[in-house]
Amino acid sequence: MSDTRRLAAGMICAGFTPENRGVIDELIDAGLGAVILFSGNITGGPEQVAELVGSLKARAGGRPLLVGIDHEGGRVSRMRQGFSPVPSMREVGAGITRTGDFGIAREVGQIMGRELRAAGIDINFAPVVDVDTNPANPVIADRSFGSDPALVARAGAELVRGMQAEGVAACCKHFPGHGDTSVDSHYGLPVVEHDFDRLERVEIAPFRAGVEAGVACVMTAHVVVKALDPERPATISPRVLGLLRAGGAVGGGASVPGLGFGGVIVSDDFEMKALADHFPFEEAVVAGVEAGLDMVCVCHTPDLQWRAIESITERVPEERLRESGARLERLCARFWRPVSGDGAIDTGAHRAILARIGTGATGTDPTEAWRG
Repeated sequence: MSDTRRLAAGMICAGFTPENRGVIDELIDAGLGAVILFSGNITGGPEQVAELVGSLKARAGGRPLLVGIDHEGGRVSRMRQGFSPVPSMREVGAGITRTGDFGIAREVGQIMGRELRAAGIDINFAPVVDVDTNPANPVIADRSFGSDPALVARAGAELVRGMQAEGVAACCKHFPGHGDTSVDSHYGLPVVEHDFDRLERVEIAPFRAGVEAGVACVMTAHVVVKALDPERPATISPRVLGLLRAGGAVGGGASVPGLGFGGVIVSDDFEMKALADHFPFEEAVVAGVEAGLDMVCVCHTPDLQWRAIESITERVPEERLRESGARLERLCARFWRPVSGDGAIDTGAHRAILARIGTGATGTDPTEAWRG
């Protein structure tokens, strides 16, 4: 197998169902970089998750294979049996507003990190740091800390610090902001009309705070932000991903300072209709990698997972792949761990903390297709 193909495979984050476990094993053999678990993979408590994660990592034969999950709290909580009922981020934000104590977010992050680490999880694709400014938003809502960008910024940064202190990589999402949209990018292509000053003050501010807190990953949004790039969704836009790094020219030719993020840029799922209904799959994947993605999420369909690897191998220069490979290696060095074999979780102590800070989980995970 060529170095280029293995580097390409290392950029893919793939999901699987129990029925196609054989396919994920073949992808791991080809050099797959990460696996994302969904509710369908979780049939028991922490011990079952740890056993599954351990088998995936063992298949990689000693090289780091990152295992991640969307464990946001509230209705987007993949793991329930034997895990603490982590509240929605809206509840966390309300608790902070009520008490003035941002330590609430850090403690929630610590609980999430401890439990995920016990189950062998390396990355949590959370927190959502979109600012919930649009009551008609069908996808963010209570996944956000609230409508105040200062609250979202500080709470998100504290949750990142808490979770990463427990050895689990956090991922701020969805850059550069999915809060003020009325279209769900799972089903359509949202457009944000705000000018750059508004974006910087509201949508982007929480991501700056997350970067300053040392967040390991940032996930992109499949959203067209006209002030940054009127033609391409953020996930495949060099202008938007450039803003996350060093900055540069955006929509209208203006030059703006970047966020200085040196970690791993993760895409939202390339199978979501915001991309799938508007761009040919291979074209979008290649455009995203060329724009600066380090991890490409293809969450459900084996054929598309293989096609992503082949299109990157054939069309992206190896030098570009090595750049992302170096970032992924640093992420693994910091957060990848073998499964300890001890999936025990003290949910009693964690529930006591959640009760003390006045939070509690609500809602249910609405559908296995939910990507977050």
